[in-house]
Amino acid sequence: MIELFSSDTPNGKKVSIMLEEINFEYKVTKLDLSNGDQFKADFKKISPFSKIPAIIDHSNKKEAVFESGAILIYLAEKSGKFYDKDQRSIINQWLMAQMGYVGPMLGQHHQFHHYNPGKSQFGENRYFK
Repeated sequence: MIELFSSDTPNGKKVSIMLEEINFEYKVTKLDLSNGDQFKADFKKISPFSKIPAIIDHSNKKEAVFESGAILIYLAEKSGKFYDKDQRSIINQWLMAQMGYVGPMLGQHHQFHHYNPGKSQFGENRYFK
């Protein structure tokens, strides 16, 4: 059984979607990021950078995996789905592009336009225009 440590964020949702698609048994342990749950010592043992998502694979010596891309690869390899060995190079390129560019840019856009509008003209111009 997989235990998913997550919150209601796009990165957290990526892993739950994957778990549904591969039909693995899992449970969700929600972290309250606004309350600082991600900085608690027990969670930092699972995710050393205090970031969600993270998982513990209870069927594999309680192996912990952190970072959404690493978790997706782990689950794909474990399930034998969505990670064809002949396509791994292209899959990895798109996965890393999402993690390193698309995701962070959308996150910044939301930060400046939805959560803190009107506080940084530079931020609003950079991530909106």
